[in-house]
Amino acid sequence: MRNVTYAFNQIIHDRNAVIRNGDWKAPDARILCAGGEHVATDGHGHLRWFSLEEMTGEELAYLGVYEGQTYLAALVDRVPAEYEPESVRVIGIGLDDLEGSLLVHAIGLSQWHRRHGRCAQCGDETGIDQGGHIRTCGSCGAQHFPRTDPAVIMLITDHEDRALLGRQPSWPEKRFSTLAGFVEPGESLEDAVRREVLEEVGVQVGEVRYGASQPWPFPSSLMLGFFGTAATETIHIDQDEISDARWFTREEVSALTESETLYLPSHLSISRWLIDEWHGGRLNTRW
Repeated sequence: MRNVTYAFNQIIHDRNAVIRNGDWKAPDARILCAGGEHVATDGHGHLRWFSLEEMTGEELAYLGVYEGQTYLAALVDRVPAEYEPESVRVIGIGLDDLEGSLLVHAIGLSQWHRRHGRCAQCGDETGIDQGGHIRTCGSCGAQHFPRTDPAVIMLITDHEDRALLGRQPSWPEKRFSTLAGFVEPGESLEDAVRREVLEEVGVQVGEVRYGASQPWPFPSSLMLGFFGTAATETIHIDQDEISDARWFTREEVSALTESETLYLPSHLSISRWLIDEWHGGRLNTRW
């Protein structure tokens, strides 16, 4: 078993789905306020929790239980400024396993509810059902479930065991990371890896090996991490999604991160775990 160190990789709370059709609003429930990619905090790097009385009038969802304690989420369009909202991308890496487990669940539901207020079948308004894990249309009765979009993210190496890293045009200068892309309909995960790498940098990939996965609710992805072996090495950048891509040796990555000539993603993302697994050493965490 590999040492998985990125955020949101541990599901700690019991989702307890059997209670979603019953009375899940326990009087002593702790409620997390989530809206978009932001969450209410205590201002010191931890989540802020509310009571049912404090969240009266808000649309609630059932997250589950942990050691007898019930946890809910208040699904808001925007977390009020007085609740010291913080981006999940910023606060996520510093949370303990329980807070991270509850947060990624709450944010995923919040993102889905914001975008699915109307029925995809008839266009009428939908209402929350089964503890926030279904929306039901009041007109045609259609049920809509939270969606998850599978995306592959991959660390590709060549015959010299160099790693292929690229950067998007919108990223800060010097930041490089693994390649990634969404899985298309009718496509296997392995084929998605090969297609995305070929499209973005023109490199053909042979063997593909699964590594690990990470929920990534921005807004609704599941990142599926892979390691792959390149069949070709010449890089042809698409100049659309990728502005630069290079082969890096372990020594180059170590030297460049120490000199701050190369910035890698933080441990929030599985992309960093893929790089660390290949590299096998401690690296600069700056972006």
